[in-house]
Amino acid sequence: MVLAARIDHTLLKPEATRDQIVQLCAEARQAQFASVCVPPCYVSVAANELYDSGVTVCTVVGFPLGYQLTKVKFFEAHQALSEGATEIDVVMNVAAFKSGRDAEVEDELGQLAELCHFRGGILKVIIETALLTEAEIRRACDLCAAAGADFVKTSTGFASRGASVEDIRIMRDQLPAHIRIKASGGIRTHEQAVALVQAGADRLGASAGLALLTSAADSTSHEPTAY
Repeated sequence: MVLAARIDHTLLKPEATRDQIVQLCAEARQAQFASVCVPPCYVSVAANELYDSGVTVCTVVGFPLGYQLTKVKFFEAHQALSEGATEIDVVMNVAAFKSGRDAEVEDELGQLAELCHFRGGILKVIIETALLTEAEIRRACDLCAAAGADFVKTSTGFASRGASVEDIRIMRDQLPAHIRIKASGGIRTHEQAVALVQAGADRLGASAGLALLTSAADSTSHEPTAY
């Protein structure tokens, strides 16, 4: 299975340096990953490093907790798109969702989807599956679909756990076929990556992108960085 074109090569550690972002981009260019996913403050750096490479720039909005006001998330997304990002991974307002304010959540995601699509970008919605029951995962998927999201994403990588095969199976069962799935958080081996793709994941967000390209026999030579 060819994985490189499915991987968002990621560095979202709070202490990430400019030099590390430049290295991330060099790795992504060489491996031809789908994108790099970088902190908002490094979007312009990544866009410059990856110009004409075929690798897109992704960043996060409302990260990692998701409870910012809609207008704040909207401004974050607008700024990122203006600086060269073409993919936005936004954290759903889990606090509002858990409070039963579904219309508010859907409206926020709809505004962001409209902005991204107007600017030629795509929106991925992080629902943070570690915090949700199966019923809530299904409900969140319905809201994302209604809002016009392009992807639903499992995790920030900052919760108690990341993606699981069962999460992906539930999401794939619930989502319309045209809405894609991104698995993220704790994906460190080729075997994990393959299992998630086989369960229905279209993209994989991981800081261990290079290790995911190799089988277990070879992956021990790569030391994955923390997500």
